Amino acid sequence: MRSVYAVIVLLIFAGIASAQNDPALSKGEALFNANCAKCHGVKGVGTDKGPPLVHRIYHPNHHADLSFRWAIERGVRAHHWGFGDMPKVEGVKTPEEVELIIRYVRSIQKEAGIF
Repeated sequence: MRSVYAVIVLLIFAGIASAQNDPALSKGEALFNANCAKCHGVKGVGTDKGPPLVHRIYHPNHHADLSFRWAIERGVRAHHWGFGDMPKVEGVKTPEEVELIIRYVRSIQKEAGIF
């Protein structure tokens, strides 16, 4: 169990370091934290309100970037998890902000070994 916590801590610090080196990732992380983390958790690990995005079900071959784009812009019906439908994300105003969030999510998925 201790090693699991160590890996989580390493992933968090690795994500902080990579986001600090890339301004776009930093912006995407800030947008994610402001608009998505309340349900999907910090670093996309999930909460009791929403599923983890750092999960193999969200691999790009199963959920392409377009799926994330539509979920943010339009909302999405529940289909993999029992959390209920996801509403449109009201705090994300521009297509550029959507893309920054997607880029950030893909970066944390990659760090976690999803792809």
